[in-house]
Amino acid sequence: MFGVVGRPVVAGLLAVTMAGAVPGVGTAGADEPAPIRDWPRTEVAPGVTLYQGESRGRPGADFWTVTVRFAAPAGPEHLAGESDARALAGKLHAAGFETRVERVDWPAGADAAPGAVGWRVRTGSFGGRDEAAALERDVDAAGFDALAEWTGADATPGTGIARISVAVIDPKVFRGELTASYGTAVAGREKLTDMSARRDAVFGVNAGFFVMEGKDGIPGASAGIAAYHGELQSAATNGRVALVLRGDGLRPRVAKLSAGITASARGQQRLIDGINRLPGTVRNCGGVGGDTPTERPLHDVTCTDPDELVLFTDELGAATPTGEGVEAVRDQTGRVLEVRPAGGPIPVGGTVVQGIGEAAGWLTANARPGEPLLVDQRVRDETGAPVRLGPSDDIVNGGPELVRDGRIRINLREDGIVHDTPSFAYTWGLKRNPRSVIGVDRRGRILVATTAGRMPGFSDGWGLREAAEFARALGAVDAMALDGGGSAGMVVDDRMVTTPSDAAGERAIGDALFLLRR
Repeated sequence: MFGVVGRPVVAGLLAVTMAGAVPGVGTAGADEPAPIRDWPRTEVAPGVTLYQGESRGRPGADFWTVTVRFAAPAGPEHLAGESDARALAGKLHAAGFETRVERVDWPAGADAAPGAVGWRVRTGSFGGRDEAAALERDVDAAGFDALAEWTGADATPGTGIARISVAVIDPKVFRGELTASYGTAVAGREKLTDMSARRDAVFGVNAGFFVMEGKDGIPGASAGIAAYHGELQSAATNGRVALVLRGDGLRPRVAKLSAGITASARGQQRLIDGINRLPGTVRNCGGVGGDTPTERPLHDVTCTDPDELVLFTDELGAATPTGEGVEAVRDQTGRVLEVRPAGGPIPVGGTVVQGIGEAAGWLTANARPGEPLLVDQRVRDETGAPVRLGPSDDIVNGGPELVRDGRIRINLREDGIVHDTPSFAYTWGLKRNPRSVIGVDRRGRILVATTAGRMPGFSDGWGLREAAEFARALGAVDAMALDGGGSAGMVVDDRMVTTPSDAAGERAIGDALFLLRR
């Protein structure tokens, strides 16, 4: 999919014509990574180069169609087994509609068994959405579940459009730091442009997954591991990939992390299940201590646990959640100031440990005012080696892994993208969507790429295989996906240089990565 057409930055969008006279826009050089070598480039700062261009499939390859979904207990499914797909196609044909049954395979390099993900059933082929929408209504009226779709989002080779922004950061030249920020508080969401302006950043990109709605936790808080300035602000989605930034952050590491956090008081010890999240609610799962339905990562699923201890820091920016349970308020030394019902302020420099269910009983029995309630936090990588955080270190979550040791390795199953039914992995991972990707090449340069998507005829985005291929083609030896969809965005000098996919425009997000000058 990587036949490319270069386009420079104009007012945050990709211009239609070349603009050699635009200040700061350069021409191709031998040092540029191959996929973007012929794209116009902008020298954002010494050691920081922005490239913008697009990849296009065959002209006329994409069209509108209608997908007919399968009935399932948890809601309609896009894919099913071959026999079910052919049975549905037969019913659709008997109702007077022409049908086709299409096989969808797992991408090469994924940690799923090779072969079919499933089969989809479709009808119709149109140049415009209105015609597809009319057929959708007719199919629905015949008793089916129909959905008008653009085939450019299918990630079929030789199709689609991806409008792409790439930042190449050379740590040997750039004088500054790459740092993570949650904005003004862990809780709550902010736009990337606003966070960038506050930091006077050279460059910024959206970072990790976060809680979107109150039913899934504390909106804006990370849904996976997060650390800023050496302090954990969210526990790990255990085993999921993350980006570790040491010191100035200019030599990032992609690693799969887990966290072990415990509380100790009066000679008794208990597991702490999370940090800065709603007790009993584990967004993206991957927790500890008997979560339901699973303790393995499961993306966009909220697991539950009725018996939890959760640590809250003063960087939360809000009171602790109210509800059943108790909490122990700690000063900066770990001494208990008071034990109170759940819900209240967090002292400056202090923390709160809140318990529900059996954990509330443990806290009541062991946390005493004036006595220590000690908290121990340990982060480890997949080898079991400790990841010790210094005062300038950051961690942001993401996933899945895309490239390891120069080879495409998309850990869909391990990262929780593969659910019990195939539709989630298909729609979230295999199909094209807006995405942000970060990696490192053999020279130590940091590679950040963002593609717009979900805009038929303008930009479809990448499937995860395409994102991995592009990262590897840039020269990445290790790379991972950051949050994507409506969250995907890139700013240069506080100006958005990508096109948001949400109809409302730029989405407020949980955290971001920024390049700051010294």
